[in-house]
Amino acid sequence: MDPGSSATGYGVVEFAGGRLSHVAHGILRPGRGEALAGRLAKIHAGLLGVAAEHAPELAVVERIFVASNPRSALVLGQARGAALAALASAGLEVAELSAREVKKAVTGTGAAGKAQVQAMVMRLLNLPEPPPTDAADALAVAICHAHAGRLAGIGVGRGRRGLRSADLSPGFSRGRR
Repeated sequence: MDPGSSATGYGVVEFAGGRLSHVAHGILRPGRGEALAGRLAKIHAGLLGVAAEHAPELAVVERIFVASNPRSALVLGQARGAALAALASAGLEVAELSAREVKKAVTGTGAAGKAQVQAMVMRLLNLPEPPPTDAADALAVAICHAHAGRLAGIGVGRGRRGLRSADLSPGFSRGRR
């Protein structure tokens, strides 16, 4: 998951039979002119809807980074809190990954730009076109965790159809599995 107060990206992937596949992705966009409390409520409700629709076994959220602007950091933390509360309310186990480790796992470098992440997500999931950047970040978090879980056996849940991960996050990336 990629959380933000104006755009929260989400991505859902499934790992089954040794193959990773795309399930869904999108961006939750509360109204920009809306008060912060209303935007946070829409993020919360939107993530509950994604969780109900796709029934992931785990959520993966990108760890917050240090922002240079204190107000932006505070708003991002509030959006992330709304996302975490929604994921916990949906009964999901929540894992966290840093942006650097996600970028390194998906592109080969922890300093990759948004365009590089989009291109690699598109290739790895065999998508016909690059997903929007917030959704690509969220899918990258889910991809990274699916591979790490497979290799490390950390928090891997398997359903009838295999492992399903959703990446949901407010501002950067969010994920589920």
